[in-house]
Amino acid sequence: MKIGIEAQRIFRKKKHGMDMVALELIRNLQIIDKENEYFIFVKPDADDLVIEESANFKIVRLEGGFYPIWEQFALPRAAKKEGCEILHCTSNTAPVFTKIPMVVTLHDIIYMESSYLKILKGSGTLYQKFGNLYRKIFVPKIVKMSKKIITVSNFEKNRIGEFFGMAGNPKLEAVYNGVSEHFKIVSNQEELNRVKEKYHLPDHYFFFLGNTDPKKNTKGVLKAFSDFLTETGSDIKLVMLDYDRDELEKLVNEIGDLGLLDKIVLTGYVVNTDLPAIYCQCEVFLYPSLRESFGIPMLEAMGCGVPVITSNTSSMPEVAGDAAFITDPYKPEEITAAMIRILSDNDLKTSLIKKGLVQASKFSWMSMAENVLSIYGKLEKTGYK
Repeated sequence: MKIGIEAQRIFRKKKHGMDMVALELIRNLQIIDKENEYFIFVKPDADDLVIEESANFKIVRLEGGFYPIWEQFALPRAAKKEGCEILHCTSNTAPVFTKIPMVVTLHDIIYMESSYLKILKGSGTLYQKFGNLYRKIFVPKIVKMSKKIITVSNFEKNRIGEFFGMAGNPKLEAVYNGVSEHFKIVSNQEELNRVKEKYHLPDHYFFFLGNTDPKKNTKGVLKAFSDFLTETGSDIKLVMLDYDRDELEKLVNEIGDLGLLDKIVLTGYVVNTDLPAIYCQCEVFLYPSLRESFGIPMLEAMGCGVPVITSNTSSMPEVAGDAAFITDPYKPEEITAAMIRILSDNDLKTSLIKKGLVQASKFSWMSMAENVLSIYGKLEKTGYK
């Protein structure tokens, strides 16, 4: 088979969740599949060359400008030129003007849900709002025309099935994401010190991967942390990654605790290979999102031997199993209570760490790639129908 994979953003330095999933899929397919011919379509405006060509993997650098133009016109034209028999689009959307049989990874349909749109109203960046509108217009068309739809959890599979009236449809399959092997306990003190110095990490901290997307519950986490400090008098800090300080000030002002800014450390962008040392040096990893389709960071933290606080909503209980402290993300007081409980109960903390290491070991990118390759094979056997 000649298989095209859309991986537009994988060469950019600041990769996000969907970029990493596409990257790990390609890396592992290169290991397990020496027979099919692959064409990896990327934008050439980045230089983080995380994959290289091999005997049956060709990287196709595609110009095309703004993302919708690139996806709707440049991508299908290039896939046709290369003779692709399947086009796998990895990031929630796909071209609608193509006759090439498509596999689409639909990570979630959050942007279609009225409950999420209410949360988003008046918040989120202009880019996020445009992206949600673009997906809301195109995804229903893509769902109808795709030969296979891959999503990342059984929760999301059921959600998509219900929303689009395709429950039980065999063209919809759940394939779990994985956790990269470098997310493990870091015992090298020099590496821990290097990362601590590089990102100005405090001695004791909670770790939170918040961003401006409302589903991440950043305001709720800040409220919970503020209450934690008030109740305990602790000097522990909150470490956040690449978050805009002006946006942070707005949220802190909204919860009425301007002094909280002095308790928060913003690291800026962190390269993926430095993340394990940040996880390993935190007291607790906070992941009480309002809505997730999977939740890779939970598994990363667990693999690094860190207790996790997460939510009782959407996919998170499915992925976390019994290895995380589950809270109601809409109740900051529950998050606060969980933080206090874990730090004061060593037996609980130890139990969460042990269970987390086991849970993280259940998910691998190799297994994900094997399942996706099997889906490609099913399409070939049915004549791409």
